[in-house]
Amino acid sequence: MRNVMSNKFVITLYTLPALLLILVLIYIPIGLSGYYGLMDWDGIGQMSFIGLENYITLIQDKMFWTSAWHSFILAIFSTASLLLYLGISLVLASKIKGSDLLRKIYLIPMLLSSVAIAQLWMKIFDPTNGMANKLLESLGVENTPIWLADPSIALYAIFIPVIWQFAGFYILIYYAALKNVPDEIIEAAKIDGANPLQIAFKIKLPLISGVFKVTIMLAVVGSLKYFDLIYVMTGGGPNGASEVMASYMYKEAFKLNNFGYGSAIGFGLLVICLVMTWLTSKLTKSNDDVQY
Repeated sequence: MRNVMSNKFVITLYTLPALLLILVLIYIPIGLSGYYGLMDWDGIGQMSFIGLENYITLIQDKMFWTSAWHSFILAIFSTASLLLYLGISLVLASKIKGSDLLRKIYLIPMLLSSVAIAQLWMKIFDPTNGMANKLLESLGVENTPIWLADPSIALYAIFIPVIWQFAGFYILIYYAALKNVPDEIIEAAKIDGANPLQIAFKIKLPLISGVFKVTIMLAVVGSLKYFDLIYVMTGGGPNGASEVMASYMYKEAFKLNNFGYGSAIGFGLLVICLVMTWLTSKLTKSNDDVQY
């Protein structure tokens, strides 16, 4: 087996199918998206080459930058919520009673489709019979909000189910990382007189810092390209108050039949995600990551 895996031809043969799959499903569509952005096209009829006109329009499009700002706000909220997930994981990893059951409960949102979650939270946010307003009324609030129809709060109302949806995913990642911290280190710290808080902040968290950096990257990029739940709940409304880049792209391409401009938006979204990925990796890079 060692002789086979040392053969460069065999290695190429094994990796070629995966490379071809990535090429066909990812890189070629990315290239086509950039190419279609140079066209005036409704997605069906004849394409007309217009050069960089769609991209120039994109740079000047206030609605695109508004949707980009909404995506950035979601990225900030998603990244901040990682601290909550990490705290829950620290509690679950401390061998509390019922931790196995709690982990299963936190994973339930991951088992549901985004459409089902959207329908569930639309019922919760219903202004007349929704659970959210009924709870506020029981606390004495008279003018309860119209969650998904009020432009000032619709975007933030949507963040709640988005953050809830992915809680189990990040909790599971942190829990697995914490459980891999060697027990010998924890026992040695206890012998030296370290309390639970010192063990958590000075031993466990530094040892899983690499995992935390990866989850920050996932949260940022995932938020920038998020689409399905937001589109089902509000469609980007009211009046663009909850529009994000992906929903704006979908609306231009498939509702307004402006496929060329929609492709330009998609390519712009890719560029923004690449820039944010690079920026996030730079901001989270520590001296321990430097290669000599």
